[in-house]
Amino acid sequence: MLWNLQKARPVWITNLQEDEAEELESPQSPGQLLNPALAHSVSVASCGNIFSCGAEDGKVRIFRVMGVKCEQELGFKGHTLGVSQVCFLPESYLLLTGGNDGKIMLWDVSSEVEKKQKSPTKPTHRKKTKRAAYTKQSGNTHVPVAGEEEHGKIIPKLSIEHGEKVNWLLSTKIKGYQNILVADQTSCISVYPLKEF
Repeated sequence: MLWNLQKARPVWITNLQEDEAEELESPQSPGQLLNPALAHSVSVASCGNIFSCGAEDGKVRIFRVMGVKCEQELGFKGHTLGVSQVCFLPESYLLLTGGNDGKIMLWDVSSEVEKKQKSPTKPTHRKKTKRAAYTKQSGNTHVPVAGEEEHGKIIPKLSIEHGEKVNWLLSTKIKGYQNILVADQTSCISVYPLKEF
């Protein structure tokens, strides 16, 4: 929902479950369970008119606010289980996602968002990213993912096997370097460096 806070009423509403029904190309096979598209997390990019939504169906959706309505710019399968958290990095269209599948992924949606730019605003969020070169540390494997897009599909720039369901994540600078803070079902906060981004 997009709310008008002065009038305390929504001005735009979308139902992710209705959108999902339109996307289904083949009927559900007997015995197959599908998670409904329930929204778990929303993050607004620093530009203020782009936001992402992580849902139980494992998809990430990117929307653009256009006055009093929103348009879906992009949608892609982000995780094998629900997307529990989404978080835009500051001053960029780099998007962190955390899932119930125990994975943390970094996506660069700038090319798709800027390609569909509908307003004549100055693009201030062009930030080139480099590939990460991580090794196995403390039992957590960091896997760099090559290429930006493959056959028109968004693929992650970085995938981290966290191992536990991600309950919360945040990008922050520590000692001048960008890091990911992750909370899961344990009593510890995990920190992953993003020195390459």
